[in-house]
Amino acid sequence: MKRFLTFRRLSIIFAGVFTLALLGVFVLQRVWVDPGDRCADKGWWYDLETRTCAQPIYIPDITGRAEGVTRAEASAAMNKDLVDKEAQLAAYNRAKKAATDAERARVEALTKD
Repeated sequence: MKRFLTFRRLSIIFAGVFTLALLGVFVLQRVWVDPGDRCADKGWWYDLETRTCAQPIYIPDITGRAEGVTRAEASAAMNKDLVDKEAQLAAYNRAKKAATDAERARVEALTKD
């Protein structure tokens, strides 16, 4: 009686599966892990989900605030600037209303004569 799974066939199957597994580990290393290491060596960021290597962006370039200024300090400065602009707008509106009232009074004085 001849068996299908002889020791020779089992050893060949094991060697084949082992070779495929080893090849898979090497491919995984070269295709999945090494790009992240190369990206990190350049000082960039590597996203494993999308396999994207991206250059980090300096936050002050995005926000426009000076280097070393915290978010709270920048927000306080912007709020102060906004309050100053609102005060200037209110002063402008008061001056415009006063000029309009003065012109209206002048026109009414001319029409009464």
